[in-house]
Amino acid sequence: MGFHSEGIIGGIKNIYIYIYFPFGSHPTPLLNLVLKLANAAPNLQFSFIGTEHSNKPLLISKPHIPDAIKFYSINDGVPEGHVPGGHPVERVNLFLQACPQNLQKGIDMAVAHTKERVTCVISDAFVAPSLTVAQRLNVPWVPVWPPLSCSLSAHFYTDLIRQTCNSAAGDTPLDFVPGLSKMRVEDLPEDVMQGAGEEETLFSKTLASLGSVLPQAEAVVVNFFEELDPPLLVNDMKSKFKYYLYVGFLTLSLPLPPLPPSDTDETGCLSWLDKQKGGSVVYVSFGTVVTPPPHEIVAVAEALEASGFPFLWSLKEHLKGVLPNGFLERTSECGKVVGWAPQTQVLGHGSVGVFVTHCGCNSVFESMSNGVPMICRPFFGDHGLTGRMVEDVWEIGVRVEGGVFTKDGLLKCLRLILVEEEGNLMKKNAVQVKRTVLDAAGAQGKAAQDFNTLVEVVSRS
Repeated sequence: MGFHSEGIIGGIKNIYIYIYFPFGSHPTPLLNLVLKLANAAPNLQFSFIGTEHSNKPLLISKPHIPDAIKFYSINDGVPEGHVPGGHPVERVNLFLQACPQNLQKGIDMAVAHTKERVTCVISDAFVAPSLTVAQRLNVPWVPVWPPLSCSLSAHFYTDLIRQTCNSAAGDTPLDFVPGLSKMRVEDLPEDVMQGAGEEETLFSKTLASLGSVLPQAEAVVVNFFEELDPPLLVNDMKSKFKYYLYVGFLTLSLPLPPLPPSDTDETGCLSWLDKQKGGSVVYVSFGTVVTPPPHEIVAVAEALEASGFPFLWSLKEHLKGVLPNGFLERTSECGKVVGWAPQTQVLGHGSVGVFVTHCGCNSVFESMSNGVPMICRPFFGDHGLTGRMVEDVWEIGVRVEGGVFTKDGLLKCLRLILVEEEGNLMKKNAVQVKRTVLDAAGAQGKAAQDFNTLVEVVSRS
């Protein structure tokens, strides 16, 4: 969260606290929102509260942070000497459990440093305890939702979904939730269907509480474009809050900048793509968090080799040992496997014809912004809902059959998009979605209007 001053309306500096969820891809959109606010209101001061572990990479990735934004680090909630297990939710639960006390410490640090009073608390919506902090300070609370807005609706209606679909089959449609008629029970995040009880984690309880917690916000900010959502979903969500503000893709600057000279890309990806035919390359990446099981990595490799399509695969170095024996040698003429790829630039290259993705929202935003159709293999959280949007709402891709990678299943998807007529229609739809994104991100788009409203909301606090 950040500190905000009222310089744009009276020259009196006040403090705005920005609290973010220090896991996965959540920190970046929150920081980018603060940077946008700082640019729009240069007389204001902001403070950004996170853990030391999550603050460091942000400062490295954004070396030119304005002086108006100050970082403060709080404890991650892991007790001294405690070694968390392998499941990432354990760290999340420990963080949320310690949140009220640690957030107050962060605010105390900021207040002591700035000598200003807190006038607004803006936080990642996943850090629901920040509402209690705002109430104790008697200041407005503005939560930000980084994933797709359809997942916010699912969490908002958790109680209704649990009551209605307690024993429903996976293909049961969510047609009783406004705007989610295309969704199925099997698409829902695990936490929605977990159900109340002793086994429910603190993280799950936090998400399940959003339906009652979020309406207490001064405004709810969404990391998405209104023009891309079903109107029924938009209208329903707007009816639930004082302000429901779509501010666009917070992880991207649109329109995207032109590709840099290929010889400046140290990974060699762009130079390699230069040698391929337009729209022919399969780009494969599962982000920084997801690690597919070994048998699925093997299935992907076998499908790529059997397809004969040129491919670029961003695969973590420690997973290359899982690849079939001789795969790298046999595919060296038509394929390239790298430990990391400049993804936005890769997706912007004309040689890329399809993106095989885990459906993380940042990856999907990048693919949509570049007009690239997708093959989706959702893994957890909101991935399932995102994959359903790609396939059945925007019709710019397909999900792998059965929800897991198999050689034959991925081969079928690759041929569908790169060879068959149905794939041509998806490509056309993807180009149209790209146009929609660019228009929505423009000066006349609703995101610009909603962002201005956000500036007004926080400035009058």
